Amino acid sequence: MSDFVLSCCSTVDLSMEHLKSRDIHYICFHYSLNGQSYPDDLGQTIPFDRFYQAMADGAETKTSQVNAEEYVAYFTPFLEAGKDILHVTLSSGISGTINSAHVAQQELAEKFPERKIFIVDSLGASSGYGLLMDKLADLRDEGMGVEALAQWAEENRLNVHHWFFSTDLSFYVKGGRISKASGWFGTLLNICPLLNMDNQGRLVPRFKIRGKNAVIREIEKKMEEFAQNGKNYDGKCYISQSACYEDARAVADLVEQNFPHLNGKVEINSIGTTIGSHTGPGTVALFFWGSKRGN
Repeated sequence: MSDFVLSCCSTVDLSMEHLKSRDIHYICFHYSLNGQSYPDDLGQTIPFDRFYQAMADGAETKTSQVNAEEYVAYFTPFLEAGKDILHVTLSSGISGTINSAHVAQQELAEKFPERKIFIVDSLGASSGYGLLMDKLADLRDEGMGVEALAQWAEENRLNVHHWFFSTDLSFYVKGGRISKASGWFGTLLNICPLLNMDNQGRLVPRFKIRGKNAVIREIEKKMEEFAQNGKNYDGKCYISQSACYEDARAVADLVEQNFPHLNGKVEINSIGTTIGSHTGPGTVALFFWGSKRGN
């Protein structure tokens, strides 16, 4: 057993069973649905199908990140048990939670001077962030120490590619990410925006693709373009989706068809309630290891 704890935020969008099986601990973000607050607890309190149906029916959603006090309460039992901690946060490009983690780190350093807490910015989100955590669990299980593991995470986090598309622009309009006029024209013309995450961990619109079938083909082409070793890619591939499993399955089928050396089948997860509060239903995201991400 390692002498440190591997930890993340619930926004890795992996199942609770997956995280438990890999001995990865997590702390929950928060969201509200029509004014009622809930933990983003991997779909345990409110199942994902109910959450996205509520959004489709017009429910108001808001999210809040983990604050410093919560991090202190979460980290403390590990430190009291004599464990060091490697905590990898949701991307600083979309959340300020890493600042809260650093505040807690500094406070606890005074109380537990013999212990170490390493905080790493994943520069990732959803199951791409989860893909990074899964690799870190592999390296930990192979015997890598906490300090070397933190350094590896920082050196390799930009090799995880994140590509997203959405077939429903209404929540992008609602959240102010696109204008009402652009949303109206995009819906009229059946535009599905294709986005990715840049080297600062920000979501950036890249292409406007007309039609769902076309964007499904295009997102798979991006994996062909950027994956390590191209079609000979032999790593893991994760997909996350928000109430559009059939679209995600179509992407997974293309990937499994065109990448015969994958490490197992494509794993399809649900986009969790924190990220899903902003995307709404109808989003599919594809994650894989590849060349370093650019601007």
